[in-house]
Amino acid sequence: MPTTKSKHPWGRPLAFKTAEELQKKIDAYFLSCFDTKDTTKRIKPFTITWLANFLDTSRQTLINYEDKSLEFFVTIKRAKGKVEEDIENWALMSSYNPTSAIFNLKNNFGWVDKQEI
Repeated sequence: MPTTKSKHPWGRPLAFKTAEELQKKIDAYFLSCFDTKDTTKRIKPFTITWLANFLDTSRQTLINYEDKSLEFFVTIKRAKGKVEEDIENWALMSSYNPTSAIFNLKNNFGWVDKQEI
């Protein structure tokens, strides 16, 4: 669960002052994945790495934002959930390479293979 205090208060200040500011930039990222002339046509998939690059940060920094405060935790979790849902949906429709979808879901979203013996 996220904390309200930073573990390292002397660290680099956050690029986003509020969750609302971050949410606006996240919304712009998702819109950028669609054709500007035909908003029903997707031109690229949703990914955590592209989201982080769009926010001018790294994938790990984006993940670290979840630990900053409950406000950022909810915003980032919602964005990651949208990316996760997209990957799962496209994988089920055979539009993604199954191996890359599995790798992505395991490494970015905590999915695991469960074997029962």
